[in-house]
Amino acid sequence: MKVMKFGGTSVGKPERMHQVKDLVTASDEPTIVVLSALSGTTNALVSIGEALAAADRILAKERIDALHTHYLNFYPQLLKTEKARINAEAIIKEHFEFLNIILKISFNEAINRDILAQGELLSTKLFYTLLEELEIPAVFLVALDFMSIDENSEPELGKISEKLKAILAQHPGEKLFITQGYICKNHRNEVDNLKRGGSDYTASLIAAAINASVCEIWTDIDGMHNNDPRIVDKTRPIAELSFDEAAELAYFGAKILHPASIWPAQQYNVPVRLLNTMDPQAHGTLIKADVETKGVKAIAAKDGITAIKIKSSRMLLAYGFLRRVFEIFEKYKTPIDMITTSEVAVSVTIDDTSHLKAIIAELEALGSVEVDQNQTIICIVGNMVSETRGAIKSVMDSLVDFPIRMVSYGGSRHNVSLLLDTQYKKDALQHLNEGVFNWD
Repeated sequence: MKVMKFGGTSVGKPERMHQVKDLVTASDEPTIVVLSALSGTTNALVSIGEALAAADRILAKERIDALHTHYLNFYPQLLKTEKARINAEAIIKEHFEFLNIILKISFNEAINRDILAQGELLSTKLFYTLLEELEIPAVFLVALDFMSIDENSEPELGKISEKLKAILAQHPGEKLFITQGYICKNHRNEVDNLKRGGSDYTASLIAAAINASVCEIWTDIDGMHNNDPRIVDKTRPIAELSFDEAAELAYFGAKILHPASIWPAQQYNVPVRLLNTMDPQAHGTLIKADVETKGVKAIAAKDGITAIKIKSSRMLLAYGFLRRVFEIFEKYKTPIDMITTSEVAVSVTIDDTSHLKAIIAELEALGSVEVDQNQTIICIVGNMVSETRGAIKSVMDSLVDFPIRMVSYGGSRHNVSLLLDTQYKKDALQHLNEGVFNWD
């Protein structure tokens, strides 16, 4: 059995949903299809929740009505028969009645998560209605019946596997299963989610849970590129990556893949393919345990970074200083991306500034604190890149004209990271593309 996940752009238009139907029915083996919400839907649902949180019910109603209109225009183009259209209209009515009921009750975070779940439920029900219309046998799986997270918002892979296998066992001989990405239940049995981009994570978790032959992630570009194609000229798709390389790229800004989605597949050695819905024949990118090629494979950039420097003469020859620094970040559940140290100073980077003021206040008890915001981490990734002769020289030569705030080298055999002001990001990525890959 394999897993095929399709993102919002892949199902965002009726004709594209038909393309997805062609792709999933062409599979020779049993398949679980994981769908995101239609493109733009999650953003719209987030904006509805924001309006309700601000007690602006008029604005929330306007946004609900606008989204409702979008779906009322969508389904007649998707479906042809009267019966299928009646079913689709009933599905849409049910979900938008729910959203309108929420306008009349007290808003809280649990309700907000219910709002966010509507997108994936709508997309999968409409896709399943299309399959029914075309008399394509399929089973509709509700992700809320088997996807779960614990009190730390970590997926419960053992429980997911047990529940999902039991559900699949109830449908012997079936070859096509449709379910939702992103949504799940939490430890309080409330509707929750795997955060933005979480449909990739769902697909990888399902693939691990059933020991799938492959996990295919279908998007609108032909695999992971060696650099950001949105801002860099002359990028190319990468044929193969190791799990470690892909995880580094995903975490440090490669938008094609959710940062957490590699771990489950890696743990259970399930190959991951990144493929293009718009060009199904393209090779895409294969992610697997071992790859033979070495050297720089790709570059990614992560914006929204804040650098914090703590300087103290007490750090010199003192043990326990770094522990006290890290305990402050642990206290406020704020992960650190990069770290560099000298005899009297330590610099770290974070991407979550929700507790920044409190963190700085406690760090100031240890020494003087400097904060630089609007920073970008540029991550140079490749198999054993830190040990490849000449790799670091080509990176530094490419960036000779840029002020570099921090460099992280040697912490990983697959990654060299540097920090610079976000205003230099675009030019720095272009210089690296030309200097590291040496393409005309």
